[in-house]
Amino acid sequence: MKFEHMIPYANPLYFIWLIIALLPMILLLLYKGKRWGWYQIALTLVFLYISFGGQYWQQGVALIGYVIFQTLLVYGYHYYRTKKPNNRSSIFYLAVAAAILPLFLVKVTPFFDGQASIFNFLGISYLTFKSVQMIMEMRDGLIKEYHPFRYIQFLLFFPTISSGPIDRYRRFEKELLEAPSKEKYVDFLEKGVWNIFLGFFYKFILGYYLGQVMLPGVTKEIMSHGLFSWSFFGYMYVYSLYLFFDFAGYSLFAVGVSNLMGYDTPVNFNKPFLAPNIKEFWNRWHMSLSFWFRDYIYMRLMFTLIKKKVFKSRIVASNVGYFALFLIMGVWHGLTWYYVLYGLYHALLICGNDAWIRFKKKKGKNLPSNKATKVFSIVVTFHAVCFSFLIFSGILDQLLF
Repeated sequence: MKFEHMIPYANPLYFIWLIIALLPMILLLLYKGKRWGWYQIALTLVFLYISFGGQYWQQGVALIGYVIFQTLLVYGYHYYRTKKPNNRSSIFYLAVAAAILPLFLVKVTPFFDGQASIFNFLGISYLTFKSVQMIMEMRDGLIKEYHPFRYIQFLLFFPTISSGPIDRYRRFEKELLEAPSKEKYVDFLEKGVWNIFLGFFYKFILGYYLGQVMLPGVTKEIMSHGLFSWSFFGYMYVYSLYLFFDFAGYSLFAVGVSNLMGYDTPVNFNKPFLAPNIKEFWNRWHMSLSFWFRDYIYMRLMFTLIKKKVFKSRIVASNVGYFALFLIMGVWHGLTWYYVLYGLYHALLICGNDAWIRFKKKKGKNLPSNKATKVFSIVVTFHAVCFSFLIFSGILDQLLF
């Protein structure tokens, strides 16, 4: 069997190496209910080398430099807090800005010179979210002790490094220090196998057929006939479904492999296309990212706006918070007009949804509410989301400019 460097979960050969390497850990957890810490570290180094070695060596160097930088940064902020518990907000904001700086450079550099940043590596966004989370929870007093080696293991947990989900440090640390019992691990093992097989079905069957077989055809159709044709709907539906099954497949692999290692990594998708409204959609789609943005950006921004009495109306403050949140989310995907439009479009949908809920509270008795209206809501939400993914795809940029 020839050894190759490869992107995580993109090649079935990756899974062969993975199962061979995980087998000792699985047997130890299954029969002894414990882990070898040194084996997990060795496993991490091997699979980081598979993902960031060989032709990807520059990403590997960037990853090493990034982890050193973030580890020292978090240590510095923790040290400052222990010396000055009533720390100034300016130091906190400076630490958060420093944590975001590498990702900012990665996103901005191509906009100016058209080339990828030397700081870029696969998964930098997810690691940055973990780093910022760490600093914010230290500031809130939720994380009182800092163990650099545990933090590095949190950052470099290889099952989730490339595609998420974005875990929380306190949850991860607890499971890092205490392996599941033999009885509990049997449940983990069953979940892990199920998630991996479902991930194969999503990514390598449905995702492959939608992305490699159908998408080129509908793309050709929409490029030939333009937006104002039936090909518009064909492209919109196929791209949206492809995006879901491909990404959800990756996430299921990450969760499944985590389960096999004895970690209950949170799931990332929960039937998002069955959501009856746009807010519920974001509670089901890329959940770890949605909840991260909600907890660490939206809620903090709302607290500041209300505390400082920037707006008299909480509704106005909430709407401003949503537009700021989704604008940031759009820009995070990239500095292009269609990513920005994607974010603003979802902010508009969320604000509209809240306005509809307020209207229903006033006029609720006069409005029907049954299975038919729920199905109608799901269909409307599905199409609103699919249209947003059409914007996200960048096809409008090709058709209009």
